[in-house]
Amino acid sequence: MNYTAFTNNSLCLHALIEVRGEARKEHFMLRILRYIVWAILAALSVAVASVLLDERSNEQTLSISAQSTGIGAPFQLIDHDGAPISEKAMKGHPAIVFFGFTHCPEVCPTTLHNLTVWLDQLGDDGKRLKVFFVSVDPARDTPQMLRAYIHKFTNRITGVTGDPGDVDKLTKSWHVFTKRVPLEDGDYTMDHTASIFLVRKDGSLQSTIKYGDDAAVALQKLRLLLSS
Repeated sequence: MNYTAFTNNSLCLHALIEVRGEARKEHFMLRILRYIVWAILAALSVAVASVLLDERSNEQTLSISAQSTGIGAPFQLIDHDGAPISEKAMKGHPAIVFFGFTHCPEVCPTTLHNLTVWLDQLGDDGKRLKVFFVSVDPARDTPQMLRAYIHKFTNRITGVTGDPGDVDKLTKSWHVFTKRVPLEDGDYTMDHTASIFLVRKDGSLQSTIKYGDDAAVALQKLRLLLSS
């Protein structure tokens, strides 16, 4: 047998074995990577589902609590002009009440923007609605700060703030969840109920608009409030 041919064949066979080995390794690594991606996607799906379920649960709890025990209580606070304001301001006409704060990164500016658009779309009918933005962060939200913040969107919304203890009593009477959350830089943010309360002129709760509700659904609820 030709020694050179034998050597060449051996080298080819060895190279083929190496190529197949590398291919198996690559296939194995791709399979591991695929499993990792699947695991990450599964974890994200569970996390998203959990958040959605929590939000739905919170909305259901809010609705059940508010409708079974009523909402609101007498209060003495101040509006964004520094004038006294009480629960009487929210009665005698259909009202919209939203709880938030001026340092809110997303929910509050989005909601205030949406309310501004919806009020414009309601035309003259919308002028019968009184809208209130109650601060859940009165320690930082002074009347001047509330006024400047709200007027970036519209002048048709009244800001409400005041003594933190009195504000806390008010939020609890509306079954509103609030929680101060520390940030890494030493500052803090606020978790809070993101629903918009729709209140009949007698002060009773008609319904809520959930954060993220379709605009058509929100407008329908507002028109129902106006007709109640």
